[in-house]
Amino acid sequence: MNKFFAQRLHLDIWLVLGILALCILGLVTLYSASGESMEAVTRQAVRMAIAFAGMLVLAQLPPALLSRWSVWFYVFSLLLLALVLVMGEMAMGARRWLDLGPLTFQPSELLKIAVPMVLAGYFGHRTLPPNLYQVFLAAIVVLVPVGFIAVQPDLGTAVIVTVAGFTVLFMAGLSWRLMIGIALMGVAFLPVMWFYFMHDYQRNRVLTFLDPETDPLGTGYHIIQSTIAIGSGGLHGKGWLNGTQSHLDFLPERSTDFIFSVFSEEFGLMGVLVLVSLYLFIIARGLYIAARAQDTFGKLLAAGLTAIFFVYVFINIGMVSGQLPVVGVPLPLVSQGGTSMVTIMAAFGFMMSIHTHRRLLSH
Repeated sequence: MNKFFAQRLHLDIWLVLGILALCILGLVTLYSASGESMEAVTRQAVRMAIAFAGMLVLAQLPPALLSRWSVWFYVFSLLLLALVLVMGEMAMGARRWLDLGPLTFQPSELLKIAVPMVLAGYFGHRTLPPNLYQVFLAAIVVLVPVGFIAVQPDLGTAVIVTVAGFTVLFMAGLSWRLMIGIALMGVAFLPVMWFYFMHDYQRNRVLTFLDPETDPLGTGYHIIQSTIAIGSGGLHGKGWLNGTQSHLDFLPERSTDFIFSVFSEEFGLMGVLVLVSLYLFIIARGLYIAARAQDTFGKLLAAGLTAIFFVYVFINIGMVSGQLPVVGVPLPLVSQGGTSMVTIMAAFGFMMSIHTHRRLLSH
């Protein structure tokens, strides 16, 4: 069966099993978080099926084709991102969505894939480690879309794109000296970002993260209720459908960004360990695929895409547990919604393409 999936459908069976396990846990948790709404679960299951079908299609594309089209995909994604600033849909104070009639989506999601792909394609045909000029060019490739995304504003996506891009740079052999230099430049830029680029509500999120109790019924309400839910789960949890924070409507955004709090309250520490283990298994599998890739493009792209998945998990769990500011990043394959799920499944499709085509070439 494993050989059949690998050679005919270009699916990595271990990655598929991890994805399906997370999707099942997501649907089970969503049923509780949505107030036992089968309609919400059905809609989410349809989104998962569509995203899985897209992953299957993308897995058929050979890595050489992905490398050849990476620049055009990046340019196309960047043009759509720029178009958002002109004619994007405004929602909740942010202009992130592009309405194309029957299709409404966030072009910034494409850049999560396009940035690591174009960098992997660029470094895949050059001698590594990169020189200073190549690093500068790569930084421009990363920072231009990040600037557009930050203006929308969408700091969560900007962070994900930045990490994905610089992960590829790191894997390409960027020296520690340059990495430290870039990090110090980023730290030096923080005051400028705080005063000139961040909106008032974003500053409030950071201040709330530092001390949620300053406004317990306002900006600090989300974090306070979320940490109460997580802590009240204890070791074994209150049981499925028995979470008081979510079912008594104390927990906001419980089916989307804060669904981890619902899961923690109902399944406790033991359930969280199972969930985190599944995430670590998928991340480890992604790194394994990167290590086993037959060419530089495959190694760099698989590493960058794995970094995207890791950052999703890290930021979401960090923000709902009060360890990071709230930036609106969903828990991958568990939170309700379709846009980020399509992006993540597309990343898995590319990773499977890299791995399964490698196997075909080796026989």
